[in-house]
Amino acid sequence: MGYCSRSRAAALIRERRVTLNGRIARDPETPTRVPPDRIEIDGAPLDKSPSVYFMMNKPRGVITTASDEKGRETVYELLDPEGRWVAPVGRLDKASEGLLLLTNDSEWAARITDPDSHLDKTYHVQIDCLASPELLAAIEKGCFVEGESLRAKRVRSLRHGAKNSWLEIVLDEGKNRQIRRLLEALDVRVLRLVRVSIGPLLLGDLPKGGVRALKTQEKREIDLALKRTSLT
Repeated sequence: MGYCSRSRAAALIRERRVTLNGRIARDPETPTRVPPDRIEIDGAPLDKSPSVYFMMNKPRGVITTASDEKGRETVYELLDPEGRWVAPVGRLDKASEGLLLLTNDSEWAARITDPDSHLDKTYHVQIDCLASPELLAAIEKGCFVEGESLRAKRVRSLRHGAKNSWLEIVLDEGKNRQIRRLLEALDVRVLRLVRVSIGPLLLGDLPKGGVRALKTQEKREIDLALKRTSLT
């Protein structure tokens, strides 16, 4: 419904502030369909919030969560506190940076993060060595890490210095810390990791910490890309 997070919704139900079809809701897992079901919070009818879609250039060191027990900065501190509730679409770990989507449309977010969508996500990655053709081939071939198969869909060298290289790595899966774990298994250390695109959506020149709404055409292009990948 785009009203709040799942954890906040569960808390409201535990506080007996939610009614379902006129009766106090007790189980957050109760199946509902709106309409015809009626949900009220503190006696006020809950209407579906208009869907909103944002992109952020997440800075390094910022946590992709609503709150942090250690008091570290979160992505919510970069958002308008008076705006509608939104949730991150997937995650970027603390040390990673770049393109992050946020929305209150949970169904759309689930389609973006669904491993079966195979929506390409592109990263620029600085590593602590010079990238050889053999290393690029090994990244695409992949390997098993803790029983899980990790590989890149595509990889190419962007540029290099005296002791390190920048790679462009494309993934079409959403496994946890996939690039870092894969490169670590190949004895390569990641110095920086920046997500620069999700499907056809480019990070572009959005400044670090910047947030903006998706343009209508950008949202349409992502939806078309999701439709194409679902048909293949």
